[in-house]
Amino acid sequence: MRFWKWHALGNSYLLIERNELGRPLDAEIVGRLCDVRYGIGSDGVLEVIAAGRSEAEIVIWNPDGSVAEFSGNGSRIAAAWLARRDGVERVTVSTGGRRYPATARSEGMIAMAVGDVEVGEIETVQVGDERIELTAVSVGNPHAVIRAEPDRETLRRLGPQLEVSARFPERTNVQLVRVDGPHELTAVVWERGAGETRASGSSAVAVASAAVANGWCESPVTVRMPGGELRVELDEENRLTLVGPAEEICSGEVLV
Repeated sequence: MRFWKWHALGNSYLLIERNELGRPLDAEIVGRLCDVRYGIGSDGVLEVIAAGRSEAEIVIWNPDGSVAEFSGNGSRIAAAWLARRDGVERVTVSTGGRRYPATARSEGMIAMAVGDVEVGEIETVQVGDERIELTAVSVGNPHAVIRAEPDRETLRRLGPQLEVSARFPERTNVQLVRVDGPHELTAVVWERGAGETRASGSSAVAVASAAVANGWCESPVTVRMPGGELRVELDEENRLTLVGPAEEICSGEVLV
């Protein structure tokens, strides 16, 4: 089976086409592919289930075998792969029942229209012996945005607990975010089904959306994560665009 391995700010995905495998992926195969010891190693798998001219439908798999409704980095990677394959600038990626138009800009940058995002009011959630203030955000997938120092030790303590909190029946992604200026944020990310990750596109959209809604920042917002920076742009109709790089690492064949 052919594969392509890409990364977006160090968040790596394997991209495969379903017709190469001859049947849908399953959790066991995904787990082996993502395992660096027994497979190729990645933070997830992008399964292209249908692809036409400048348009593709994908399934986004987490390394634990669960399916994600959306991934900003994964979807941008799929868009970059499709744009290069077809030799075009404008493409559309569909996943989780939503369509995401994207444009390939210069120097490997991909701008993807994320559309509408739902931002809740600041609320308090009990986590063990602590009461944590957070903003729940839906970017097609769930997020819990906490305004706090982006400390990795705190993230590793709170992330696993909040991910499976009863407040989020479908589990959630978790971010600790610091406001650095009117257009700048620093964040660390605990990704649902994957754990601590160096960068997350949907998390960048979530923290930027929460920051604008709560009056912490104004659009456009640059979100700095350990893997690098992503830019989130919010237009007058509250439609969001995520801008960041996507780069191929390698391609080849793998036995399944």
